[in-house]
Amino acid sequence: MAATVKYDEVEVGQEIPAVDYNVRRLNLVMYAGASGDFNQIHWNERFAKMVGLPDVIAHGMFTMAQAGRFVTDWAGDPGAVVDFGVRFSSMVVVPDDDQGATISVSGVVEEKLEDKRVVVALTAKAGDAKVLSKARAVVQLA
Repeated sequence: MAATVKYDEVEVGQEIPAVDYNVRRLNLVMYAGASGDFNQIHWNERFAKMVGLPDVIAHGMFTMAQAGRFVTDWAGDPGAVVDFGVRFSSMVVVPDDDQGATISVSGVVEEKLEDKRVVVALTAKAGDAKVLSKARAVVQLA
């Protein structure tokens, strides 16, 4: 596969529209199984509150994965992402109800590099809280 976004068709400052990713407790349990991170703060409400959290919280790496998914979906090829990094800045609290939580991810083309690569700055929020900071991806475009 190759990126479907064309380097010559993107400009610095170009916005990539936000995509919402719903997170329910079931997603966290499945992620725990896939990642091996069974920390109780990600699935046990009683334990999470006992250690001072408002409720169960999403894994930081799960949140990061949603931002990665956003970039790969935009580029059209997971292999097009050549560098990716974030800092975790806030928790994604996931209530035990039918709605769960929503992680909203958007982006902007921050810089065009040589060799048809671009830097995409990402914004990830849960409600009003910015859950990732310094989130950037370098993407190899067609």
